[in-house]
Amino acid sequence: MRQQLDRWLNQVWYQGSEPPTWLKALVPLYQAGYWLDKKLKLARRPAGLKGRAIVIVGNIVAGGSGKTPLVIRLCQLARAAGYRPAVISRGYGRSSGVLAEVSKDASPAEIGDEPLVIARRSGAPVVVAADRCAAAQFLFDRGADLVISDDGLQHHRLPRTVEICVVDGERGLGNGQLLPAGPLREHPARLKSVDFVVINAAQDELTDRSLAASLASRPEDAVHMQLAPGLLHALNGNETWRLSQFAGCRVNAIAGIGNPERFFRILQQAGLQTTNHAFPDHHAFSRQDFTAVEPGLPLIMTEKDAVKCCSLGLENAWFLAVEAVLPDAWESGFLDLLDARLAPHAQNTEARAQP
Repeated sequence: MRQQLDRWLNQVWYQGSEPPTWLKALVPLYQAGYWLDKKLKLARRPAGLKGRAIVIVGNIVAGGSGKTPLVIRLCQLARAAGYRPAVISRGYGRSSGVLAEVSKDASPAEIGDEPLVIARRSGAPVVVAADRCAAAQFLFDRGADLVISDDGLQHHRLPRTVEICVVDGERGLGNGQLLPAGPLREHPARLKSVDFVVINAAQDELTDRSLAASLASRPEDAVHMQLAPGLLHALNGNETWRLSQFAGCRVNAIAGIGNPERFFRILQQAGLQTTNHAFPDHHAFSRQDFTAVEPGLPLIMTEKDAVKCCSLGLENAWFLAVEAVLPDAWESGFLDLLDARLAPHAQNTEARAQP
């Protein structure tokens, strides 16, 4: 049922199908609810987090856009610059909103798939909670001096030092309409108020005219991010291969992410011949999901999907790690802006270790 709904919404939001009248009629209700939520939560920002270093990595489009690889990269940058970074997340799909620290061997069903990938890849402390303010305070109390929020651009109660909006450059802003008639959580004008817009696509892949128009007034603050393929890791075991070693091979490609086609294309550009199996974002995999794959061929999936498939007993299964690649100038500019915003709050910057 969810796959059918996901497929239908994809057609409406991204493939030119006209939203039905009843769906458009719900947009004013969404707008009213969003406005009220923002007004109430802005008035309830906790004083204890004022002046603390908090970076929001979010988006204005529902669904995945490439935030997780960027969060991991920002943790690496911050640590190299002398910060002690930590990450907060809601933990999509959790059955509980209770605050929990994420260990590298945690269950994705209990803490979410993306927080588990971040904890394993970034080396930073990660906490999941429905209340992101409580999660941030928890981490600051335990020695972090920079908290990066995986998502949370619309979590208005959480203060922020720097806002980064990530946009999938291939899918852009979809049909440009607000939820539920379109994929937009906020009006495209919101892109003018964030500090940076990170476009997850090469420059020549950006074909969305409405997105290009939204960025026209501030091209210096928009940057293109590439997702570079890393090593292939055995799903169960320690074996690793270079992706190029699978060139020419026929494989089953599995992806339950916001834009599965991007993952399939990475494999194809490396010379793999793929039979593609797309699932909804954050899909909870079961053994039954793999009955339709072509037998005898390797299974290659995303790292986010892999954390949910380790216990399924899949044979000849691999996951591909990807790295966020950004221009050096942008990375330096991000750190410079962060330092400048924190300068008036000396108690936070003095505690930084020198690189």
